[in-house]
Amino acid sequence: MKRILLLVLLWLLVLGIGIVAALLRYGLVESADVARVCDASKTLACDLRHVTVLGFITGNVGSFRIGVYGWTALAATVLALWRANLFTAWLAAATGAVAVLLYCFEPGALALLVGCLRLARLGAAPPRDEHGPDQHQVHAQP
Repeated sequence: MKRILLLVLLWLLVLGIGIVAALLRYGLVESADVARVCDASKTLACDLRHVTVLGFITGNVGSFRIGVYGWTALAATVLALWRANLFTAWLAAATGAVAVLLYCFEPGALALLVGCLRLARLGAAPPRDEHGPDQHQVHAQP
């Protein structure tokens, strides 16, 4: 029961982080009203908008947009493939969702796919038994 609650919480956190990234994109970055306010004055929202935009502008590799969000998503993907546990799978899915929503499509999609598949796979697998597979089996005497 604890494991199911943990899995539900992890999936809800991925969804929540995706919603926050969407609010950043559509509420701050693409908003014409915020752009006009930022042209006229400097507020905390303008600073947050500027930092968010810098994250996906820097670091293009060829025709691929691999900004800070994309590199973070790629690093989380490698970590999720290397270490098979729920946290690394969640991290790859969450950073992939942020990267996809903040214009780093290719690395974000890869991270989101790997993270979600790894999270689903680890969630479906039964937890490992600390005592080994033969500790709970009854053997007949010869």
